[in-house]
Amino acid sequence: MKTDIQIAQEAKMEHIRDVAARAGIAEDELEFYGKYKAKLSDELWDRIKDREDGKLVLVTAINPTPAGEGKTTTSIGLGQAMAKLGKNAMLALREPSLGPCFGIKGGAAGGGYAQVVPMEDLNLHFTGDFHAITSANNLLAAMLDNHIQQGNSLGIDPRQVVWKRCLDMNDRVLRNIVVGLGNKTDGMVREDHFVITVASEIMAILCLADDLADLKSRLGKIIVAYNFDGEPVTADDLKATGAMTALLKDAVKPNIIQTLEHTPALVHGGPFANIAHGCNSVRATKMALKLSDITITEAGFGADLGAEKFFDIKCRMAGLKPDAVVLVATVRALKYNGGVAKADLAEENLDALAKGIVNLEKHIENIQKYGVPVVVTLNSFVTDTEAENEFIRRFCEECGCEFALSEVWEKGGEGGISLAEKVLDTLENKKTDFHTLYEDGLSIKEKIEAVAKEIYGAGGVVYEPSAEKQIARIESLGFRAFPVCMAKNQYSLSDDAKKLGRPEGFDIHIREVYVSSGAGFVVVLTGAIMTMPGLPKVPAANGIDVTDDGKITGLF
Repeated sequence: MKTDIQIAQEAKMEHIRDVAARAGIAEDELEFYGKYKAKLSDELWDRIKDREDGKLVLVTAINPTPAGEGKTTTSIGLGQAMAKLGKNAMLALREPSLGPCFGIKGGAAGGGYAQVVPMEDLNLHFTGDFHAITSANNLLAAMLDNHIQQGNSLGIDPRQVVWKRCLDMNDRVLRNIVVGLGNKTDGMVREDHFVITVASEIMAILCLADDLADLKSRLGKIIVAYNFDGEPVTADDLKATGAMTALLKDAVKPNIIQTLEHTPALVHGGPFANIAHGCNSVRATKMALKLSDITITEAGFGADLGAEKFFDIKCRMAGLKPDAVVLVATVRALKYNGGVAKADLAEENLDALAKGIVNLEKHIENIQKYGVPVVVTLNSFVTDTEAENEFIRRFCEECGCEFALSEVWEKGGEGGISLAEKVLDTLENKKTDFHTLYEDGLSIKEKIEAVAKEIYGAGGVVYEPSAEKQIARIESLGFRAFPVCMAKNQYSLSDDAKKLGRPEGFDIHIREVYVSSGAGFVVVLTGAIMTMPGLPKVPAANGIDVTDDGKITGLF
């Protein structure tokens, strides 16, 4: 059996100008990064912005196993299947982070015969967007510390610096550090921190900005610290906004690549869904909606994380109205939620499936709360049995959901025809009545509790005393109307990764709350979630190599 990287490396890619041309994009509207990837110009947007939008389909999932269960693969395969049915479809996906690529999860180019290519480029440096974000973030950090060193005319309290440096790599030792050691000229000694680039506010800003002007405005609003009077100090105050924008002027433009079957894919931005808002850029999604009849996008991890933030943050800010949701499940993940160990997921176990399927049930109910019709798809694995598939099919039909088996990993677009037909039928015959979970006017606590109780199924919310003070301060500064971005582990509906299935009556524990004023939301850290992940005992990096002729091996 061929590996994902072998399949991708053997693919016959078309020149990206030809892929773009079939989507109605002229060659002079592309900014090429070699033969197979390009950025889309502002001139393209100016030409198409007044067109009517196509339909928007969100792909989300149940709570996954630690191995991941193929949401991106399903999204790509669905796009390929739509093309096979003669539909004008386009994908709008996130860029992968180097952290998971060298850590445990691998890349995010899909899998099998449902991938976007060039796979190695996408999973590594791509068009440099993440490097630009990292540089802009760390420029702001450097200017902040330099301001304190050079006289501190803004009266910044070094004990209240909230801006963190970032790096797009899992590196646990950078979570809590001390800077400024050495001589007086080396800066003031203070505690500092790193987050992974995909959890940074600048990543969120880039993904939520409408255009370069909006990006610049949002960057200027970033709160970096508080002064000795407790007042916020912003990037504008540090006069850092212009230089940061200069670093991001190309990164804000969406990227276009192709699937293995040459379906166009806009891949842009990459915030994590467990610690950030988990959706690709607004610009890429809006461009895809103007260029295609059907845009297929995804939100990270389970629907309790990515989909909730897609609805309550991205759609709220961008004025998007999804027309259908594809909810991805796997036999393996349902058995995992039913208590089966990761090593035993290949064995048939209908009892565990019956216990774990309540996780799927909860996600169906959650999506229905937003008024969007749901299609459940079972991402097929070779270890699945007919009895297990049939059990899930019957369950979905009893829940009143459309159901389709997806075999896109093995068969590419052909394996997604059944799913595509169900989605098309839903788009044609079921109306969306999309609405957000909560109103802007609620307090921050009311918004947190709405998500915790309605989406997670919690019985209550417990706040650390420090979190209570942080919420009060955020509201006093005028940010009460912001939506909340919940940071939570992905494996459970609760904030405890060991509570699988459909836990009930538990408490959600809030340990820290801070405002991302440029992004326009309030971040809420629950449980033990970390904004800088660590590498596992055996990192994926151990198996990645390059042959003497320059061929990369071991990526997945």
